[in-house]
Amino acid sequence: MSRMLIVVGLLLLAAAGAFTGLLLADNLSGGPEFTVSVLGQDIATMNTLAVFCSGLALALLFCAGLGAVVGGARHRRRSRVHTSAAHRDPGR
Repeated sequence: MSRMLIVVGLLLLAAAGAFTGLLLADNLSGGPEFTVSVLGQDIATMNTLAVFCSGLALALLFCAGLGAVVGGARHRRRSRVHTSAAHRDPGR
């Protein structure tokens, strides 16, 4: 379970990072309203508030991925310590 949590977290981290990078690379022109495009496809026309909110959503996805990776690693470390302690003391 912890391994799957780590993989899902890494996928979320990679997806949020890649999408953010593509958005920044394709949309360097600014203005009060502009059309957002990724890989040549227009996604939406957004104003400044919508761009800010979408940035918050991407940051939330990134943090969720980071939390999943950290939580999975912590769970895996705890279960490994518990398993090695059980192997050292078979009377438990």
